[in-house]
Amino acid sequence: MSFANCALPYYLGNVVDSRNKVLEATPESFYESKNIIVKPYHEVTAINDTENTITVYDRTQDTHIETDYDTLILSPGCSANSLDLNSQIAFTLRNMEDTDAIEAFIEENKVKNALVVGTGYIGLEILDNLYERGISPTLIHRSTHINKLMDQDMSQAILDEMDKRNIQYRFNEQISKVVGNAVHFESGKVENYDLIIEGVGVQPNSKFIENSNITLDDKGYIPVNDQFQTNIPNIYALGDIITSHYRHVDLNAHVPLAWGAHRGASIIAEQLAGDNSIHFKGYLGSNIVKFFDYTFASVGVSPQELTEFDYTMVEANQGEHAGYYPGNTKLHLRVYFDKTNRRIIRAAAVGQKGVDKRIDVLSMAMMHKLTIDELVEFEVAYAPPYSRPKDIINMIGYKARNK
Repeated sequence: MSFANCALPYYLGNVVDSRNKVLEATPESFYESKNIIVKPYHEVTAINDTENTITVYDRTQDTHIETDYDTLILSPGCSANSLDLNSQIAFTLRNMEDTDAIEAFIEENKVKNALVVGTGYIGLEILDNLYERGISPTLIHRSTHINKLMDQDMSQAILDEMDKRNIQYRFNEQISKVVGNAVHFESGKVENYDLIIEGVGVQPNSKFIENSNITLDDKGYIPVNDQFQTNIPNIYALGDIITSHYRHVDLNAHVPLAWGAHRGASIIAEQLAGDNSIHFKGYLGSNIVKFFDYTFASVGVSPQELTEFDYTMVEANQGEHAGYYPGNTKLHLRVYFDKTNRRIIRAAAVGQKGVDKRIDVLSMAMMHKLTIDELVEFEVAYAPPYSRPKDIINMIGYKARNK
């Protein structure tokens, strides 16, 4: 009933060494600790919001049940897109069933090599973890636009890390068909693989909502207000299925990441407990991914959304800590700010160390609507192993004075 989605690639890579560590709770443990009944294998197939009823398909009994509700909370999430390859060696990775199927396939078939399709977080993380497990991966992507949450010119380290390990990759490449273990590509190449992992995006699980009066946007997601209510007051929604807004700028936002789901759950619980004063203030869109020795992170609007602003950019590329202290590595930090009010609208960082720290600091700065100039006042916890007397965040602030 509850599992750590973000742990799945690491479990398949044997970094997380036990399946039990991925499972957050069982129906039995949830009832014992919280007195909440969980009904697995029950699927809501329709919502009648005028009568406050739902239709539920009980997969265990192959029957449909109608039941009523006072308050309805929707968190159906998204499903992984599939390339529909009609192949026994092709899998998507979205839930525990997917994970168990992939793990069993790897063990039963003694998988030696794998084809990873897509360069989103799932693609990058599964490639990293399969390699660490001893499975030789190849990466393909349908365009040259990789890791789309990052500035494209900051993604060179992804290629460098694969080159360093002799990992094959091709862009502007797609699969045309799979016959047995032979994968036919649109480029004309034919290569044999033991396993294919498809990381080609997701789609909202909102088909069952379409015949209700709940508003869906043109992509099938549910817009919610600052209390996570849908357009119908006694129906709430949270998680990957919703759209809301940014905290620091006036734009709608779809941020299907863990922090927002947890925050939404807390705010809905507060409403149901009777505290209507707590409201959601919006997303900042903080995100991060590890790829071998490098970390890529950003916060704020996406690169594609920058066109909505009259902005300029300042960046620094320097040692993560004091140059004389051993183990110093380069850190590339880039910050975009609005020319009209000089507030930060986006930041991105790449490096082997210290990326998460700087993005988290800038996330807090954006939360409080600090300007780019105020970064010179950031007081770093300085010692040679950790930073420099003028941290890279300070340097961004100083450099921005000339812009």
